[in-house]
Amino acid sequence: MHTDFTKQYINGSWVTGSSKKTIENTNPYNRESLGVIVSANQDDLDLAYQSANDYQKTWDAHSPGEKQYYLRRLYEVMQHNKDTIIHWLIQESGSSKLKAETEFNTASNIVFESASFPNRIHGSTAPSNTPGKENYTYRSAKGVIGMIGPWNFPFHLAMRSIAPAIATGNTVVVKPASDTPVTSGFLIAALFEEAGFPAGVLHVTAGRGSEIGDAFVTHPVPALLSFTGSTEVGTHIAELAAKHLKETALELGGNNAMVVLPDADVKKAAKAAVFGSYLHQGQICLALNRVIIHEDIYDEFVKEFTNVAKTIKSGNPEDEEVMVGPIINQEQVDNIHQLVQGTVDAGATLQTEFEINGNVIPPIVLSDVTNDMPAAKNEVFGPVSTLIKVSSEEEAIRTANDSPYGLSGSVFTQDRYHGMQVARQLNSGMVHVNDQSVNDEAHLPFGGEKQSGIGRFNGEWILEEFTTVQWVSVQAEDRPFPL
Repeated sequence: MHTDFTKQYINGSWVTGSSKKTIENTNPYNRESLGVIVSANQDDLDLAYQSANDYQKTWDAHSPGEKQYYLRRLYEVMQHNKDTIIHWLIQESGSSKLKAETEFNTASNIVFESASFPNRIHGSTAPSNTPGKENYTYRSAKGVIGMIGPWNFPFHLAMRSIAPAIATGNTVVVKPASDTPVTSGFLIAALFEEAGFPAGVLHVTAGRGSEIGDAFVTHPVPALLSFTGSTEVGTHIAELAAKHLKETALELGGNNAMVVLPDADVKKAAKAAVFGSYLHQGQICLALNRVIIHEDIYDEFVKEFTNVAKTIKSGNPEDEEVMVGPIINQEQVDNIHQLVQGTVDAGATLQTEFEINGNVIPPIVLSDVTNDMPAAKNEVFGPVSTLIKVSSEEEAIRTANDSPYGLSGSVFTQDRYHGMQVARQLNSGMVHVNDQSVNDEAHLPFGGEKQSGIGRFNGEWILEEFTTVQWVSVQAEDRPFPL
């Protein structure tokens, strides 16, 4: 497999970027250099898009069996290179071994599921009110998909768009995240290359947002832009796309809540909440930001949650016992510090030590929090959990819904059917009863409400995003016209 991840991947070739600017790829834990990439500029981007556009019809003309062959090869190549993929996730994104393994498995499931898509693109027939007319609908690829990669689950969240897009007959141009250019772009290109995909199917152009960011969206070639990341950036992408009448698939921020009802098993709920709050340092759009607990069990829950949180080891992600590794960069560290300090200043109680060791922040537990305090009101994207007391189920539901976000959520109760009833009242795209909020299955709809995004990923729902429908009618009998 190709291993020089300092070059762009355009039309099947590894080429040096044409920009005068560079991207320094660094390890977020020890800040050692992982390589220097000469950035792509708009000329490189244009070549990638034009190459993808030139080849798209040819790729789409491959039979379903041929597309499946390539995707199955990709799955096999991923399994063969598992150790390399996990190594890069640890080095580049600060993933713990647990998180990297989870990410690899989830990405593998996406590719496995995508291999079924070429045979699932169905059309239909329908009757007509016009005598002698036959109606047909055909579903086909949209064309070229532009995919902007994220840095938190870079390999999986990039593959979540790339594999289904290609399976449905599209070609793809990727702009990887600047903090994780390898795992959200170049490593995937190398895997596609080893799997034997034709040169025009996938292209990766890494460049600074100031140089190619807007152009990536406004370029005339892509029919749809797929983005996973912050609501702020997603809103900007949506605005640019709308001006050019381009479609978007956006999976954005979250401020996810777990509702703990008074009959819940406190130990089980606390353990689940800790996992959902601190996996990958809380740098997950699905992570629990708020835990909303009924007052009858609040004190007991705070004690249990804090005790479990204190058992989590933080530090070097290469240590297999570490669950909480480094924050991705200094800007994120500073933002987390500001939100935590602002919440403590507003009256919250700090149940743990508030330490910052380089880019590593051990788990932080804040109790006596209200929904309007900074760490509860905003998406923290760090190892911080806010514990909120409520006096009734109705108040818990109102508090959970009192957010501009609506991505994922959780309800804990010993009455599972009642838990489902509560889940249906949460204004969230996904809710998990007696589980935490971090769940993703390749065959089930993934996406949010409100400012958490537009559209749904995975399974039959991504088929809707990445294909278009054409109505073709055939007049089998002469139609009389009143002329």
